[in-house]
Amino acid sequence: MGRPAGWMKELTGRSPMKSPGKPSLRRNVERLFWHEIGKGLTSEEAAIAVGASQAAGSRWFRAGEVRAPDGTTVTGPQTRAWKGRNKPRRQDRRWATSWSPEQIAHRLKSDFPEDETMRISHEAIYQALYVQGRGALKRELVTCLRTGRALRVPRARSRRRPGGHVTPDVVISERPPEAEDRAVPGHWEGDLIIGTDRSAIGTLVERTTRFTMLVHLPRMEGHGIEPRTKNGPALGGYGAEAMKNALAATITTLPEQLRRSLTWDRGKELAQHAQLTIDTGLPVYFADPRSPWQRGTNENTNGLLRQYFPKGTDLSRWDADEINAVATALNSRPRKTLGWNTPAEALNEQLLLIQQAGVATTD
Repeated sequence: MGRPAGWMKELTGRSPMKSPGKPSLRRNVERLFWHEIGKGLTSEEAAIAVGASQAAGSRWFRAGEVRAPDGTTVTGPQTRAWKGRNKPRRQDRRWATSWSPEQIAHRLKSDFPEDETMRISHEAIYQALYVQGRGALKRELVTCLRTGRALRVPRARSRRRPGGHVTPDVVISERPPEAEDRAVPGHWEGDLIIGTDRSAIGTLVERTTRFTMLVHLPRMEGHGIEPRTKNGPALGGYGAEAMKNALAATITTLPEQLRRSLTWDRGKELAQHAQLTIDTGLPVYFADPRSPWQRGTNENTNGLLRQYFPKGTDLSRWDADEINAVATALNSRPRKTLGWNTPAEALNEQLLLIQQAGVATTD
């Protein structure tokens, strides 16, 4: 005879243990599942191939979804149809946990410390992802990558960033020390604000007075009509030649005493900086890579200008008079850092001092 029902409760005073139910599928089955996924099968087909249920396959495949603390799936925004672009920024993307290949490779070591078969390098994962289409990633997988790039940039190519025009004698460390404390006017910071369809506006900000000058960069003749020529002139309006000429025309409206230096980022639009210095007498220096704080005044001003020229809009719509009107509006705003004077008033004060100094030297 077997033991009577309830004997365990009487013996221990505790309720009997509940059955754990069907044991979870073994890890090697899930591993085989991902091998089948790598062959191009759907989650349901891969599950059947390894002897698991279609529900289990769907559960494994959905493990990368973003979930709330209670486990419910958070779908995120509705995404637009994939357009094949290599830079999907400024549009909604599917929400996913988005582990990088490097995170996956290192996490496997933590999760399976004694299983040497669960080892893979992040480079091997990248190679497996991009093996199809000569480096082109399948569109279904693009949204799973953090960058969303459908094409991989080889590491050697990423190191060859445009920067040959920046020589050791024009880096920011060579800029006169007087520019740092803003005591002496005439030191400028410059950059571009970019719009759609290769449109742009140049920005120049004087470090002492915060006075802003905007540079009109109209598209060159033939833009949008003539086919693009490799190594040909940039027709968007901010190629090296066009940029040099536009900056020279703007800077030469200033007295020489206010042309002490110009600090730019490393954009190749100022590749002809040496000729610009010859034409205007304005020495040009370049900030260090990925160091926007070295041009903080200009970066702040560009943020203010986005009120008038938002991202994702065509900046070529505005002519020189219109962008100068925006500059005037900005230069007419009282600034706390100037004791609530305006940049226009601060610059006018500097011009008066220059004029008085010139009169004194001629007496």
